[in-house]
Amino acid sequence: MKRKIYMAAGANTISMGTGRNEFNPRKERPGLEYYIKTAGEAALSQVSGPDAVDEIYVGNFMAGLFNRQGHLGGFAATIHPSFEFKPSMRVEGACSSGGLALISAIRSVLAETAEVAMALGVEVQNTVKAIYGADILASAGWAKKRKNGHAYFFPGQFSDRAGVYYQQYGYDYARKGMGRWYRNAIENARLDPTAQEFHNSVTDPEAAYHQAAPNGKFFVDHLNVLDCSKVSDGASAIFIASEAGLTRLGINKKDAVEVVGFAQLTRNITNDPPNPTEMTTVGRAAAKALENAGITIDQVGTAEIHDCFSIAGLLTMEALGLAAPGKGAAFVSEGHTARNGRFPVNTTGGLIGWGHPTGATGVHQAVTIWQQITGKAGQAQIELPNDRPYGLSINMGGDDVTVVAIVYKPA
Repeated sequence: MKRKIYMAAGANTISMGTGRNEFNPRKERPGLEYYIKTAGEAALSQVSGPDAVDEIYVGNFMAGLFNRQGHLGGFAATIHPSFEFKPSMRVEGACSSGGLALISAIRSVLAETAEVAMALGVEVQNTVKAIYGADILASAGWAKKRKNGHAYFFPGQFSDRAGVYYQQYGYDYARKGMGRWYRNAIENARLDPTAQEFHNSVTDPEAAYHQAAPNGKFFVDHLNVLDCSKVSDGASAIFIASEAGLTRLGINKKDAVEVVGFAQLTRNITNDPPNPTEMTTVGRAAAKALENAGITIDQVGTAEIHDCFSIAGLLTMEALGLAAPGKGAAFVSEGHTARNGRFPVNTTGGLIGWGHPTGATGVHQAVTIWQQITGKAGQAQIELPNDRPYGLSINMGGDDVTVVAIVYKPA
């Protein structure tokens, strides 16, 4: 890249929804304004002050339907009065909206139109019943296919992927890997106080997973509810800065990560996935980001990947080249993606464990990588090997349609 790009001073709100002890669907809950303000203020509290910030990008998928609120760029000034009359805009790409906020900020700093930009992602989804929420989220797919899809549209899409995977590689074999994926998500989420599954007290998550066999009469044919990320409310924020911007923020390089490669790819939403057992766009975006960084996947010490469903986690391991086609389930079930495995994934729980406030997910991934590389992950901290100091985040929108991949290293 033409200039060095850094990220620092990340912050998350709690990912709120079922699973949190304080969540009560019958009581009024905070709205968009609360989450935008809380995440933004938490990030600002770590830097020199709001005057250092040139631009604000807000990633959000569907506030227009979940909250009847558009025009989210106008909420930046609720974070701090000095943000009023600064450039601020909302960006959208379904569940990759947070990643697009990051990419927008990165490109602006690269283009020298800003030295410091805040990327903030937000979604408040617990405003409607799950079945109605599923219909809203279905707009991340092609609307013309909605009438032929499952009532729970995206669980149905990934259930279909899982069904083909079972046929090709075996049901029990696949479910073993998916059960371990769920276990890892819960164990990691229990180490992060902001995670939606932080309060999960099930003694043996993997055993609990296998007790709930998929049943199409009650949900979808090939997944159970534990295979799915939950409905979440939350926000995350982080700063993207040039070297001069980092100085302006008052941040030492040891407290920042450097962005050394990125890619943003989009496939044709009107087409079905080329191969149900392959995350094609994810694989291409990750490969391009790694190529731009000048490294291979073997140099990556940890990754935050988009496990909206457990089958997506297995398929992403294959898309990254960590496992051959059909071997992703074994790669996971053998413990390689656990926090003490050779390739720790989603160290604060990922979408299944930490939560999936859709517009915030990509930013949350960046915050987690920043925390891990700079040693700020608290109880969730892992030790990155000296020969694998890089982090990777992969944020996906729709059924492998829009993908943002970013590679990070210690600054």
